[in-house]
Amino acid sequence: MSGKNLGLEAKLREDLKDSLRKGDKTRLSVLRMLLSAVNYAQMAKQTPMEDPDVLGVIVKEIKQRQESIEAYTKGQRPDLVSQEQAEMEILQSYLPKQVGHDEIVAAARAAIAAAGAKGLQDKGKVMPRLVAELKGKADGKEINAVVTDLLSGK
Repeated sequence: MSGKNLGLEAKLREDLKDSLRKGDKTRLSVLRMLLSAVNYAQMAKQTPMEDPDVLGVIVKEIKQRQESIEAYTKGQRPDLVSQEQAEMEILQSYLPKQVGHDEIVAAARAAIAAAGAKGLQDKGKVMPRLVAELKGKADGKEINAVVTDLLSGK
């Protein structure tokens, strides 16, 4: 494995072993949970997980942490908020660098041109290819908003 570019799932497994050796309990717990979620998604998909699929699982787990943080903040549980934030930071370290709004707009324009989209009725042709391209690098809601704005002529 050394010298090879590891896939994301393999990197997670290597980091799990590392955390076990170092005794980093928080990171170990997060990686175990994440690998379990990846395995569950792989069973549901019934095909091997590619890096974009694993990124999708990581994004889903981050969103769950954000929702928990909001709930714990409302419930005045700062101890649980800090735990969820620590877990979220570990998860975010596995995401690629997030793209900015301008990069999303540029990618959306390219996808619209490639799909030959003329208006909002062609949004279904643009979104799948753009979401696949930006998976894990940008929020789906922001991608949707940019495509809607561009296709509606705003």
